[in-house]
Amino acid sequence: MKDEIDFEPEDLEFDDDFESEFSEEDFDEFDESELEKVNVRTAILSKNNMLALLCVKTATEGGAICRVDPREARPSVQIYDDPKKALEWFTKSLRTSKQNGWQVVYDGLPLQG
Repeated sequence: MKDEIDFEPEDLEFDDDFESEFSEEDFDEFDESELEKVNVRTAILSKNNMLALLCVKTATEGGAICRVDPREARPSVQIYDDPKKALEWFTKSLRTSKQNGWQVVYDGLPLQG
């Protein structure tokens, strides 16, 4: 099995006007104190020259799981009222992916930079 991923470096670049699409006013409604209560975990998986993404975000009153599967046209998101249930289903989904031959490349906080 080959561990390399075929892509062109320019495929990962943003358009020149990407940063200009957002302003600080777009985020004024968010309370920074609420962000301290949010937990995020991201897993990047690899299989047969494909990359997939599995993320969970939980807060005091709920959570969400997002899956980006290269075989699907769109990402899928499941919303949970209970943050413990969201984490439980994230763990089950990650375990099932491993059983189906996906290799975990990264599992932790979202990468930035």
